[in-house]
Amino acid sequence: MNGAAAAQALANGLLHAVPLVSTLLIPQNGPMRLIVLALTAVLALSATLAISQHRGSSCGRPGQWLLPGQPPAPVAAGELIERMAARRVVLLGETHDSAEDHRWQLHTLAQLHARRPALALGLEMFPRRLQPVLDRWVAGELDEQAFLRQSEWETVWGYDARDYLPLFHYARMHRLPLLALNVDRRLPEAIGRRGWDAVPVAEREGLGRPAPPAADYREQLRRIYDHHPAGDRENASFERFIEAQTVWDRAMAEGIAAHLKAVPDALVVGILGAGHVRHGHGVAHQLRDLGIRDAAGLLTWDPRAGCERLRPGLADAVFVQGELPGNPPRLGVATEPVEGGLRITEVSAGSVAEATGLRRGDVILQIAGRPAKNLQVLRGVVQQQVPGTWLPLRIRRDGSEQEVVARFPPPG
Repeated sequence: MNGAAAAQALANGLLHAVPLVSTLLIPQNGPMRLIVLALTAVLALSATLAISQHRGSSCGRPGQWLLPGQPPAPVAAGELIERMAARRVVLLGETHDSAEDHRWQLHTLAQLHARRPALALGLEMFPRRLQPVLDRWVAGELDEQAFLRQSEWETVWGYDARDYLPLFHYARMHRLPLLALNVDRRLPEAIGRRGWDAVPVAEREGLGRPAPPAADYREQLRRIYDHHPAGDRENASFERFIEAQTVWDRAMAEGIAAHLKAVPDALVVGILGAGHVRHGHGVAHQLRDLGIRDAAGLLTWDPRAGCERLRPGLADAVFVQGELPGNPPRLGVATEPVEGGLRITEVSAGSVAEATGLRRGDVILQIAGRPAKNLQVLRGVVQQQVPGTWLPLRIRRDGSEQEVVARFPPPG
């Protein structure tokens, strides 16, 4: 993991919220899109500089659990898992394109399941309408290809399914319920444009009004919002921005609460982005509003980030990750198929794609001279890249085509 990638861990909720501005409030070709991308770069750079200042101060060792504090305190794995298994909800925050994070989630899930057989797996990846597909998967009625096709994986999520399939197979092997926790993207987009009250009840997917965010979370979001020009802020008020941001958290919290109401002795393990977990601002905050106050949040940690950033309240505990050799290269984008190629829907902070200058809304037309006709082609070419080599891409941006070169960092 390079310094920019580690910056994602340091930026806490800020870097996570910036893509949501683009997703929820900004038209695909809207003028604010460039502002958001510029702000993302500024935040990533600031966090990267912070890492460089603490480069000599590592925090923990791979495989160790730490309790955030000043200084962070190690805790025995067995003791921590026993403590987590006593909760009703355990949220496992991830970086979506990190294979190591998904391996950690699977191992943690297995340890919790050994102690709490009545376990369900709540998934940010799927909107509620796809719950029947998850049920058929768990029942053994679908093979992998049918499951990914019927769950609309490439359009509703778009990250590498191979990272998530071990979790899904584990659930099917043990007949653990999979819970589709999310809502369709159209709902937060509509709330971001018009506000909660202007969206008809029939279009809210049964969702209740999100609880107001905590003051420090509002302050974080305010700093992001205030970077936008005055004209753009008039088109998307801060309160609508807040409402749109918190809809995702509310949807997942309500999905978890509904299962706990139906199965009171269950443990729900949430698989979701780290931005919904950090500091308890996201899903845990909405769960407390629903009367569920014993939700725990667990995260991974890059030891090179330095102990200074492991402040009290970041999470209940963090697992120190090590950089594993042999992982396939990653471009660091989520995409959706469109006519002529693949449209980028998200660019991961610190990724090769971000360093290349790729943006949300770009359409990848060719990769190494091959038509980017589907995600499998893109992944296949990327994963053949040798560290230290360059990969030419042809993209369409704002109606015109151009060539860009993705540079994969050298080893070491």
